[in-house]
Amino acid sequence: MSAQTDEITQLLASWSAGDDAAFDRLIELVYADLRQIAHKHLRAQRSDHTLGTTALVHEAYLRLCDSAADVDERARFYAFVSRTMRHILIDYARSRGAAKRGGGAIRIPLSEVAQAAEGAEVELLELDRALTRLEEMDARLARVVECRFFGGMTVEETSRALGVSVRTVERDWTRARAYLWRDLNPPPGTPSPPGMPNE
Repeated sequence: MSAQTDEITQLLASWSAGDDAAFDRLIELVYADLRQIAHKHLRAQRSDHTLGTTALVHEAYLRLCDSAADVDERARFYAFVSRTMRHILIDYARSRGAAKRGGGAIRIPLSEVAQAAEGAEVELLELDRALTRLEEMDARLARVVECRFFGGMTVEETSRALGVSVRTVERDWTRARAYLWRDLNPPPGTPSPPGMPNE
């Protein structure tokens, strides 16, 4: 374990115990990583999106200040931050009235999430609703999507963040993408939302 990783682990423990100074030091150490996570979240946003990378990191910082997380490892912290950023963007999309199709909605290529036809797109709010349905059926699959898609985490990082094996993450990622693809692209006459993919 590197000295910096060890310090991050200690700071996470202190922050979880309510030490605000530890949180500020933690943010200093991982700021570049937080910018990368924010950039991943924003890569498919409109070019005129008012939340840039720095603004999204700062908004996440403000939200994190108000809620000490019970995280004891860097990968889990990044997953928590990624989830916070996702909620910020969803709140932003809702406040902009993006639920109305064609009304300036934030659109994401489905190929980023599932094995979709090239050029297929989905609104951010549609994806969030599908992810919420997935979470109701299998919370771990939803966490895998948050880590892999929204957080840009590798399979190994996701494995550490969720405390499961790499093989489990790979299987869950495949199942989650299949579910989202079916949910967001149901065949004509298929009840919505569709069920989980069969194993």
